[in-house]
Amino acid sequence: MSSIVKEILAGPIQMADQVSKMAEEAQNFRQECLELKGKTEKLAGLLRQAARNSNDLYERPTRRIIDDTEQVLDKALVLVTKCRANSLVKRLFTIIPATAFRKTSMQLENSLGDVQWLLRVSASADERDDEYLGLPPIAANEPILCLIWEQIAILLSGCSLEERSDAAASLVSLARDNDRYGRLILEEGGVPPLLKLLKEGKTEGQENAARAIGLLGKDPESVEHIVNAGVCNVFAKILKEGSMKIQIVVAWAISELASHHPKCQDHFSQNNVIRLLVGHLAFETIQEHSKYAIATKQNNMSSIHSVVMASSAPNKKTVQDNDDKQGIAHPMGNQTSSQMHNVVTNTMAIRGQGQGHEQGNNGKPKHGNSSHVSITGTSIKGREYEDPATKAQMKAMAARSLWQLCKGNLTICRNITESRALLCFAVLMDKGCEEVQSYSAMALMEITALAEQHSELRRSAFKPTSPAAKAVMEQFLKIIEKGESDLLIPCVRAVGNLARTFRATETRLIAPLVRLLDEREPEVLMEAAIALNKFACNENYLHETHCNAIIEAGGAKHLIQLVYFGEQMVQIPSMTLLCHVALNVPKNETLAQEEVLIVLEWGTKQAHLVGEPSIAALLPEAKSRLELYQSRGTRGFH
Repeated sequence: MSSIVKEILAGPIQMADQVSKMAEEAQNFRQECLELKGKTEKLAGLLRQAARNSNDLYERPTRRIIDDTEQVLDKALVLVTKCRANSLVKRLFTIIPATAFRKTSMQLENSLGDVQWLLRVSASADERDDEYLGLPPIAANEPILCLIWEQIAILLSGCSLEERSDAAASLVSLARDNDRYGRLILEEGGVPPLLKLLKEGKTEGQENAARAIGLLGKDPESVEHIVNAGVCNVFAKILKEGSMKIQIVVAWAISELASHHPKCQDHFSQNNVIRLLVGHLAFETIQEHSKYAIATKQNNMSSIHSVVMASSAPNKKTVQDNDDKQGIAHPMGNQTSSQMHNVVTNTMAIRGQGQGHEQGNNGKPKHGNSSHVSITGTSIKGREYEDPATKAQMKAMAARSLWQLCKGNLTICRNITESRALLCFAVLMDKGCEEVQSYSAMALMEITALAEQHSELRRSAFKPTSPAAKAVMEQFLKIIEKGESDLLIPCVRAVGNLARTFRATETRLIAPLVRLLDEREPEVLMEAAIALNKFACNENYLHETHCNAIIEAGGAKHLIQLVYFGEQMVQIPSMTLLCHVALNVPKNETLAQEEVLIVLEWGTKQAHLVGEPSIAALLPEAKSRLELYQSRGTRGFH
C-alpha cells in the first residue's frame, strides 16, 4: 500500500513544484501568479506530508482526490506558463480571461481542503481527538461516498475495536438502505477490512461485519467480489470456532450470498462449510451423524441409527428404482404412521441421553475404543450452555444456509444426504421452531428436486432401508394429511419429486394429495395437481396403479370441477392429470359415471388449453382412447 500511494503522490508533488517555479518567473499578472504560488506551495507541503504518512492513507479516496488535484495543478501550470510571455507580440496574442485566476484559485482551495480531509480521515482516533471530519469539497456532488470512505478508513486505521464495530454498523445501515450504496462500499474496498474485523473483533463488531458482508452480496458480481476476497475461509473458521451468536449471522450471510450467486456454493463446500452447518443442525437434534458417528461402550445406550433400523426391521427387501422398469419399495415400507412417529420421538428422547454418553466432565468427546470422531468436531466449547432461543436460531440459520447451498447442486445434495442431515430435517420439521421447520422443508424440497432428475441420488438418499428417508416421508405424510401448514407446498412438491420411488402397494400419499384438490387456495390446488401428475404420467412405471388410486380417492370429481371452474394456473395441471388418468385407465367405470369424456370434449374447444404444450398432444389422444373403451363397454357401464 505504501509504495502504491507514494507512486500516486509523486506526480502531483513534482507538478506543484513546477507551478511554483513558473509563477515566480511570471512577467504578466504577477500579483495573481504569486497568489497561486502561495496556495500551490501550501498544497505541495500537504502532499509531502501525505507521502510521509503513506502507510496510513486509505488508497481509494487517495486516488480520487489526487487525480482531481493533479488536474487542478495541470490547469494552474498552463495558466502561469502563459504569464511568462516576454515579447510584445506574445503578450498581444496571449489572452487570459479575468475569471481564469479566480477559478484556478478556488480549485486550488478545494484541493487543499480535500488533501487536508484525506490526512484527517486516515489518521488514528487519538490523532483526530474526536474531531468532526466534515465533508471535503470533492463530496459536493456525492456526499454519501465520503461517508463510506470515512467508515472504511476507520476500519483500516487501527482504531479501537469499538470504533471499528460502529463503522461496520454504519456500513450495514448504508447497505441495507440502498443497493447503490452497497456497490459503492464494494468498489471502495470495504470487504477486506470487514473480514479483518470479523477475524479480530469482539462479538458485536463481528456480528456487524458478517451482517454487512451478507447485505453486500446483492448480485452475482458482488458475491464474486466477496468470495475472491476470501470470505469462505473466514466464514468456515467462524462456524468452527466462533461464538454461536456470530455463527448465526455468518450462516445467514452464507445463505444470502448463495441465494444471489449459486456459483459460490462450491467455494463454500470446498471450505468444509457443509459439514460444519450439518454439525450445527445435528447438535442436540440427534446423537450422531453419519461418517462422524460415535461408537459407545455402554450396552444400555443404542444409537439413533439402531433405534430407527430396529423400527424398520420388517422391511429388508431391496428393490430397484422403477426407472429400471421395477417398483421400488417405498421408503416408508409397510410401517404404520404411529411406528414412524415413534422413530422421531425416540430420536428426540435419545438426544438427552446422548449428551451424557457423548461427553466427559471436561466437555470433550469420549471415543472409548472407537475409531470414529465426534460430530463435535465442529467444536464450540460450551455451546450446550447457550440459551434455547440462540440454539433454535442457530438451527434455523443452518437450515436456511443448507437450503440455499444445495439448490441445483448435485455434489452438495449428495454430501448432505450422506450425512445425517435428512434425519435432522425430519426431526426439526416435527419438533423445531416455525422458522427451522420452514427452512428444513425448503431444503428437502431442493434435495428431492435433484433426486427426481438423478436416479443415483434417489437410490442412495431415499432407498428403502434408509431410516432417514423413512422419517422424512413420515413428516411429509403428516403435513399433507393435516393440510393446513405453511410447510404444505414444499412438502407436496417434495412428494411429487419422489413419485417414482413408491412401490405398487404403497398408496398412502395418493389420498391426502387428492384431498388437497378440494376447495383449497389456487397455489395449493396447482401444486397438488402437479404432484399427482408425476404419479400418473407415463414416465412413472406404476402409472396405472397410481391412476386407479387417484380415481378411488375421488380425484375424478375434483378434477372435473377444477377444469371447469378453476383459475388458469389450476386448470392446466388439472386437465393434464385428467388426460393421464383417461389415457392410462380408460376402462375404469368411474370415468364414465363422472362423464369425463364430455369434459375432455369441452377441453378441445378451449383455446388456452389446446394451446398449452403439455396438453396439446395429450388431450386428443386421451379423448380418443376414452371414446374407444367407453363405446366398447357402454352396456357394462350403464
